[in-house]
Formats: sequence, structure tokens, C-alpha cells
Amino acid sequence: MLFGPGTRRRRYGYPHENGRSGHKKPARKGRLFAYPITTSQNDFLVVYLGLNSPNGAPRNRGEFFLKYMEIRNIAIIAHVDHGKTTLTDAILRQNEMADEGVSMDSNDLEKERGITIYAKNTSIYYKGTKINIVDTPGHADFGSEVERVLKAVDSVLLVVDAAEGPMPQTKFVLKKSLELGLKPILVLNKIDKPAADVKMAQDAVYELFFELGANEDQLDFKTIYAIGRNGTAKLKMEDEMTDLTPLLDLVLQEVPSVSGEERIAKPLKAQVFNLAYDNFLGRMGVCRMYEGVIKDGSKVFAKDTQGNVHSGKISKLFSFEGVVRKPVEEAVAGDVVMIAGLPDIFIGQTIVDLETTEPMPEITVDEPTVSFNMMVNDSPFVGRAGKLLTSRQIRERLEKELEVNVGLRVDFGDQAKYKVYGRGELHLAILIENMRREGFELAVSQPEVIIKDIDGVKSEPFEEATIVVPEEFSGSVIEKMGKRKGLMQNMEKEHSNVKMTFIVPTRGLLGYRNEFVVDTRGEGILTTIFAGFKPYAGTVTKTEFGSMISMENGKALAFALDNLQSRGVLYIPVNTEVYEGMVVGYTVKGEDMVVNPTKGKQLTNMRASGTDEAVKVIPPLILTLELAMSMIRSDELLEVTPDAVRLRKIFLKEGERKRGAKN
Repeated sequence: MLFGPGTRRRRYGYPHENGRSGHKKPARKGRLFAYPITTSQNDFLVVYLGLNSPNGAPRNRGEFFLKYMEIRNIAIIAHVDHGKTTLTDAILRQNEMADEGVSMDSNDLEKERGITIYAKNTSIYYKGTKINIVDTPGHADFGSEVERVLKAVDSVLLVVDAAEGPMPQTKFVLKKSLELGLKPILVLNKIDKPAADVKMAQDAVYELFFELGANEDQLDFKTIYAIGRNGTAKLKMEDEMTDLTPLLDLVLQEVPSVSGEERIAKPLKAQVFNLAYDNFLGRMGVCRMYEGVIKDGSKVFAKDTQGNVHSGKISKLFSFEGVVRKPVEEAVAGDVVMIAGLPDIFIGQTIVDLETTEPMPEITVDEPTVSFNMMVNDSPFVGRAGKLLTSRQIRERLEKELEVNVGLRVDFGDQAKYKVYGRGELHLAILIENMRREGFELAVSQPEVIIKDIDGVKSEPFEEATIVVPEEFSGSVIEKMGKRKGLMQNMEKEHSNVKMTFIVPTRGLLGYRNEFVVDTRGEGILTTIFAGFKPYAGTVTKTEFGSMISMENGKALAFALDNLQSRGVLYIPVNTEVYEGMVVGYTVKGEDMVVNPTKGKQLTNMRASGTDEAVKVIPPLILTLELAMSMIRSDELLEVTPDAVRLRKIFLKEGERKRGAKN
């Protein structure tokens, strides 16, 4: 189709044969021809002149047509580890937008953990169409990243593991997509797995669509079968697989084009759905263009629904191309761009060129469910490893985080400590991990759930927990979930495993994940999604551990640790420097125990009659950030520095702890 939506007709002087107008002479009589125009925005601009007459002169002499490239906007959504990022990387490689080995998961934490934490934009050019793609996180704790991204796209690729079928996060992202009126394309991935059951997975997805209230159009979704790791896809199971062309063709077929002359002709209207930072350009906003044209150097207004208006000049305009951003002179309705020049830009603001234009509705996400206190580190080791130590520096860092992390809330009311609210333990742990890598030292309290009063009823957050374990461990899991107020919703056999679904208070899951790993010998899978606030469930019974608390300052000695390891599990190896009040391990009896890990063997000037037994210290349980957050108790703090994670008592001296317990 040569002309259609997005075609703009303009009149220009016809170029001479010697090319004085900067265009090349048209060739090939009787054929379609075009004069290429070199512009910085030629990624989305096509120039067409018309048909050559038999003598080589253009039939529509003196005019040519500008046709903006069609644009499609999609997001790739799925449960964690179902292959979103792998599929995105394969699409980029096939379209020569990324080299082998280059991945969308470029953040250090993402590489280390093998999960997507932050939503990222990219784009490809396919058959004359620009396809903007957003790769989204799959973990429930980063659901806010998914929620705001979905409002900037026109369809989603729902990736589902053909062996596992839909999982809890599948339900969450699909529910949000359907509520926004998006029609997903189902990608059944990993069909080469030995346990893959394509029909089972497809039927389960259809049931999930129905359960979530999908309309008739959404229920009529298309399915494609893929092996993301190999970069191949097919429309029918009996088809051959060579590359991802069938998937990309389906995107062009099913996803509506969002470009067009009518939209371009309207005043500018774009919404910020993500933020970025550049050392030279400062804060930048990632925007979805809904109407109009935005140009580099133009004056714009940033508006919100509260009536706040900020004006500024676009100092730099970028479009996304593969894994890089590319400077452009202008962008049109339908595209996704990044703008610089507005220092007060925030997620949810509407960018307009007329101050009278009404802002778009705010981008809203689900509320936080878990909180903790963050404060200055005052341990005896303060300042040894970190450079950012003060309350003011912590506050500035949290304020900066609030600008980009829409799922986070912070109460700055108390100068001694800041109350931080997030979507889950992992959500908060990622914030802490980023801060420690930046050089911060801080102390963190035990995470706790948010309790609300809803219509006079004390309410707390609940999770839908899906657990898959070998059958032999199912009894232990059911017992533990029962003590934690978990109510079983479903139980079914899957090959040699048992799949169970529980509705359980978030309180019951705090600190359970590491216990779950031990109970299932690392073979179990536990995934959760937020199920809403429900009436308070009462007392939750958890496995109680006591703490081994150091009574001395110094270095831990093998002789002392050898005696202590029979009384519990140690967190520290030999020669670790400790201080009074530091937690060096835990006891299984549930009671605190004051110990001396620095105690050495008493020496005499008399040779022993026998040979001493060699001291054998069992390798300790090294505290990771997530493990420490699950093991911390209400009277303890988590000390976080760039080089260490330690547990300690709030009151370091035993006498102060006893007085604090009485009060």
C-alpha cells in the first residue's frame, strides 16, 4: 500500500537532471521511483514521487509525498524465567539490531541474578514498519514496572513456558493487560523441552483468559509456538522452524498501527512512563507519543492532573534503535521517544505544546505491602567501607529513587529513620543492594507488612502462592503453610511433582523462602502474586530461631567456633572481626545466647600427655542480603555496607538489651 494513514502530500520544486536540488535523478522508465531525502529522522520517513512516464519525466511533476513509517508498540510479558528477555534478544539479533552475546538485561544485578528488574525499551525495523518493544520484569515484586509500561503499548506478547503452563505472575500481567483492553498474542515458548505439553498449556491459558473476564475479541487470541533460545517460531506445530519471521508477521497482522496523518496533525500529547539519567543531559523522560509531533529544540509543557505545569525546551530528542538510543530531529504520534531538557519531569506527566491541552490520566500502580525502617549505621565498624554515611545523603538517595521507582513510597517524617514501603522483600532488597554498591552504609529494621483499616475492619495483605514440589515434600509444605495461615485452594499432580495453590497472609511468607529451600532440598518452586487486602488472619506460627550474640570485640577463633557450631549454625568463618552485640549465628532452640567467638585455647608450659584433636570448623552459612532480611528479628538491625552484611542487636550491650526488654 503506497498511500494510506500517515501519508502527507506536499509540493516542492521538481529537481533538475543535474541534481541541483540535492536529489538523485530518477531512473528506470515506467517504474516507480523515489527521491531519497537524507534527514536525521529518516527512520520513520519514506519519500515517494510517483510513476515515470515513458520519456522518464514524472507524471505528477512538481510534487511528491511524505509517508511516515507505520509504528507498532508491544510489550513482552510473562512469569519469571519463561523466556521474555531471551526472545527479545533473539528478535534483535535476527533484525541485526544487536550483536551475539548482547542482552537487554544489561544491569549488573540482572546479570548476576538472571532476572529482569527494570523495564527496557528497544525497537526494530521490519518490512517497512517500526516495532517498539518493551521487555518487562517477570517477578511479582517488580509488578509496578509492568503496570506503567502496559499503558504505553497497544498489544502484548504473552510468553508462557509450554512445560509449566501459566504461573502466578502470568495471571498478574495478563489481568492488567486485559483490564486495559489489550489483545494479547500467546507465545508458547520452550516447546522443545521434554516435559512440554503444548495442548495442556494452551488450554490452561484459555481458561485463565476466561477466568479473568476477557471479552470475546480478547478470547479470540492468536497462538504461536517458539523456541526463544534458538530464535525460531512457527504458526502450526507441524510447520518447519527457521527463524522468528512468523512471529513478526503475526505482530504486523494483529497489532494495530498507531501512526497516521490524523493523529500527527493534532497538537502534541505524550505521556512519560519511564525515567533515565545522563551525566551530561540530566534527567530524561521516556514518552509514548499519542498525538502530534515533537521536535528537538521546541518549547513544551509538562502537566499533571493536580494542575502543576512546568515549561521547558527540548534540548535533546532520542529514538530507540536496538539496544542504543539514537538522536533524532523530530518524532511523530505513535512512537516512543526519550526527551531531555526538563529537569522537573516525572512519570505520569503529559508533555504538550499548548498549555491549554488537558493532561492524560495518571499512571497508577498497586499499593505497597511491606515496609521497613532505614537509618544511619551506628555500629562500631561504621565508616570502614562506605563513604555515604549521613542521614542527609540517605534521604537524597531515596528522593532520587522515588522519581523512577513508582512502586516505592517513603515517609520522611522522622529524621532519625525513614519508613520505606515496597511491593515485597525482593523489591526492597534490590534498593538496598543498589545503595550499598554506590558506597552507602546504612541500617535496616525487620520488614513488616502494612496493616490497614478498611471499613472498620483490620486488614492485611494476602498473597496467592503457587508451590511446585516433589511429592515426597508436599506433606511438610502443607504443614508449614497451615501454621502460617495459608488456605489451600487447589492441589494437582504434575508428573512426579505436586502443584499446590494457597491464599496466605504476606506475614506468613516473610522469612519462609529460605526455610522452604531447606524443607524441599532446593527442588521446590515458590512463586507469589498479590491477592489484595483481607481481614487480619490472627497469629501466625513461625519456626523460631534464637541468635548467637557476641559478647566481645576481636577476631573469631577456630577454637571458639568449634565449640559454638554444635549449638547452632554460624554466620561467620574463622578470623572474622566481630563486635559486642553482633549476631554471629543462630540457635534452633529459639532463645538468644550470648557467646564469646574470640575465646582461644588456654596454654600452659606443660606438654599434654596426648595429641590434641584437630579443630574442624564447618563452613558457615554466609549471610546474603535476602537471607539476612529473612533471618532478622524484631529487636535486631541489618547492617549493610559495601563489603559486608551483618546482623546486630539494636542495643549492643547486654545490660541495655535487658532494660529495653523490660520497657
